[in-house]
Amino acid sequence: MTAQPDPQATAQTRQAQTPQPVKPRSAISPGRDHRIDAMRGVALLMMFVDHIPQSLLNRFTMRNIGFADAAEVFVLLAGYASWLAYGRGFRKYGTLGCLKRIFRRCVQLYIGQTIMVMVSVLSIRLWRHYTPVPVDFLEPELAHGMSWVWRVMMFDALPSNLNILPLYIVLLAGFPIFYLLMRIHRSLALLLAGALWMLVNLDPGLNFPNWLDPDGWYFNPFAWQFLFALGVSASAETERRGADFPRLDLLAGCCMLYLLFSALQAFPWGQWGLPDLRPFGSMIMPEKSWLSPLRLLDVMAIFYLVQSSARARRWAAESPTGQLLARVGRHSLEIFVVGTLLDLYARLIFNTFGDGWVLQVVVNVTGLSILFGLAAWLDKYRSRQKLAALDKQAKA
Repeated sequence: MTAQPDPQATAQTRQAQTPQPVKPRSAISPGRDHRIDAMRGVALLMMFVDHIPQSLLNRFTMRNIGFADAAEVFVLLAGYASWLAYGRGFRKYGTLGCLKRIFRRCVQLYIGQTIMVMVSVLSIRLWRHYTPVPVDFLEPELAHGMSWVWRVMMFDALPSNLNILPLYIVLLAGFPIFYLLMRIHRSLALLLAGALWMLVNLDPGLNFPNWLDPDGWYFNPFAWQFLFALGVSASAETERRGADFPRLDLLAGCCMLYLLFSALQAFPWGQWGLPDLRPFGSMIMPEKSWLSPLRLLDVMAIFYLVQSSARARRWAAESPTGQLLARVGRHSLEIFVVGTLLDLYARLIFNTFGDGWVLQVVVNVTGLSILFGLAAWLDKYRSRQKLAALDKQAKA
């Protein structure tokens, strides 16, 4: 008697033999912490707003409700991301391979800096042919002749609003040294970084020279390296634990109390026509150039509260707003370069045509739309690149 084929088994066999369509894959790895991307996205957008003095939106950024501002968040997260990209890379690609990757990223940052400088100088010089431009748009030393070119390209001269990428390049170039110290002992690496930061706070004259400023680099690398090192160490510790930082109620409460004090002390009460509620009215605002301890505590308190929060993790990964901000943060270099140039044109427009409500809406809506649109396009572009690479690998 002939055995009858099982219809279910036949269907399963036919389905297994039929080529299945390739499912689209996200450009984000499943284990990616979207809180880091979202925080970096917030920092980039606030930097765009803060660098337009005439913009009314900069009244609502974090510099108005705390000692620290978006620059501290940017550098801290740069350190955090550097461990993810290169700290694990030494094990994955070997020493030489990882050093090449760091060098390649430094070159990309340098190209971004060069684009910003050249476009800024040429745009301002062209704009001056049609309408007056205040001196502070372009340092007097850069306004005439070409002797400034080699100084800017060698980071001997850092124009205003174009000084954070050079800091990032220096910090990233020094990452292998910090990684080596971490291999010896993690606490030793952080202790040495902290000691150098403390030394600069005691003697701010310890700095890189700046042809445009006798005080040196506005972002003193010897001080800001400590914030970068804290980000690196936090990332390494999170990887070692395989989990978020523990949510300690006492520590979280202290962070919230400190941020409340910071907000009351830093808020521009007079600008809003409100009674002055500062606890210490005569207190001098903490210095940004050498990263005053009060600014450092501010950004670290924010970082701990976010990174120890499971709710923040879910919000960044699942909510539309969180994903929108994370998309901006995933393309930090491109967004920063374009945002910085948009800042320049916004300042020129406000200076030439005034800063009335109509232009406020047009400039801010246009600028933010360009940045969000660029982030969406870059996300799709990288996704297509990854899919193409996977298809090529599958056919090989």
